[in-house]
This record gives sequence, structure tokens and C-alpha cells, in this order.
Amino acid sequence: MRRSGMMMAGVALAASVGGPVLAAPERPVPYWASIAAGQAMMRSGPDRSYPGIWLYKRRDLPVRVVQVHGAWRRVQDMDGATGWMLAILLSARRTAIISASEGYRPIRAEASDGARLLWQAQAGVVGRISKCDGSWCRIEIGEKAGWIEQAHMWGTDPAERVE
Repeated sequence: MRRSGMMMAGVALAASVGGPVLAAPERPVPYWASIAAGQAMMRSGPDRSYPGIWLYKRRDLPVRVVQVHGAWRRVQDMDGATGWMLAILLSARRTAIISASEGYRPIRAEASDGARLLWQAQAGVVGRISKCDGSWCRIEIGEKAGWIEQAHMWGTDPAERVE
């Protein structure tokens, strides 16, 4: 009897602690996120019963969260498509996609037009953002890192600072 009583107390304690800890934190919308899963289904409504619109198969793809409904997030992608994804499919990790229409954008050693060119990144390449000063962002693409003009990528607001 004593053993089952302690077990029930442990279950009750875990349930009371687990609820708020496991819940996704509330953030003011809109905000930026990225796809955390290798596959993420965008649906037409905030429930699994709604039909899928798009199946994303690209981890770290940036999305803009524009609405919250329970465990669901209404997101917008770079092409303007909007739909609903489960919050567990998203990450708070900041990422961006190179949006150059000319094909390639320079990645520089420092946040300056005159800085040494490290390499060129092709439109459509996704990288992780570690810092933005409002004009330039430090981006990590694979094992490389450098600075890109903020206006040449999608995944930040104009003049946004990221620390």
C-alpha cells in the first residue's frame, strides 16, 4: 500500500510539473521559426483532419508564424503559401534562405561591402543565422560561415537585429 501511494504521488507530481514544461511558450506573432523535422505537412486548418497542402522535406527552412491556435501554428513560407503546422514540427532556430534573383550572392569575411569575398551562395541555399546587425547577417552554411547583406535573404524582418 505504501509503495503504490508513493507511486501515485510521483505520477501526480510528474503530471503537475510536466504540463507547463512541455507546452510551447507563447510568443507574440508574427515571429520567425524554422522547420525542425525532415518532413513537415502544412495543412489547410489547425487539425490533422484538414487536408495537407504542402509536404516540406527540407529541414531548417525558414517560416513566418502568423497565428497560434493551441498546438498549431499558421505559417507562411517564402513563396507566400500559408497553412497550419503542428508546433512540434517547428524550431526557434533562426534560419534564412538566399533570395537572390540573379543566382548568387557574396558571402564576406566581415559585415561590409568592401570586406574580403569568402564565397558565393546560390539562391535557394538555406543557412543558420547567428547574428544580424540590421544590415548584415552572419550565416552558417554547412561548415562555412560569413556575412551576407540582410536584404538578400528571406528569414528576417527588414533592419531586424538578431543576437
